Amino acid sequence: MVSAGDFRNGITFELDGHVMQIIEFQHVKPGKGAAFVRTKIRNVITGAVLEKTFNPTEKFPPAYVEKRDMQYLYSDGNLYHFMDMETFEQEPINADKLGESFKFVKENMEVKVLSYKGSIFAVEPPFFVELQITETDPGFRGDTATNATKPAIVETGAEVRVPLFIEQGDKIKIDTRTGDYMERA
Repeated sequence: MVSAGDFRNGITFELDGHVMQIIEFQHVKPGKGAAFVRTKIRNVITGAVLEKTFNPTEKFPPAYVEKRDMQYLYSDGNLYHFMDMETFEQEPINADKLGESFKFVKENMEVKVLSYKGSIFAVEPPFFVELQITETDPGFRGDTATNATKPAIVETGAEVRVPLFIEQGDKIKIDTRTGDYMERA
């Protein structure tokens, strides 16, 4: 059993028959009254996020989420095909399970496929990826007085805001959790 007093970011537990994951938590001890735990939790199946407070002594059954390393192979229409790195079995996954950060994944890249009781609910790309710029406007000299950025299209088709000195053909490092430019690769 997982106690609300032991909540940490990323912990998964069952709440009212749903699998929830802690996004943020805060232990609060007000001047008057009992302590409580303020949380922001996400339903891992539907993706819905809600804020909820718990008594620190409440206990919940843990939800064991299976993470498998798989390689993204290709897509055909609305299905994306992945290969298990251990058994070499291929598994098609519907596009609605992929999430927003999947736009930074290119073919043959390794990802983590998350499932609960055999049902796949999400695909987690690596935290950082290196992609090549395929299209961007040229930067102008002298435009560096502020932290100015410009839009750029990477090889997967996703749009990223990059500094003005980045040019077409450059490889850049992107944080897939936020979609932000990190550095030149």
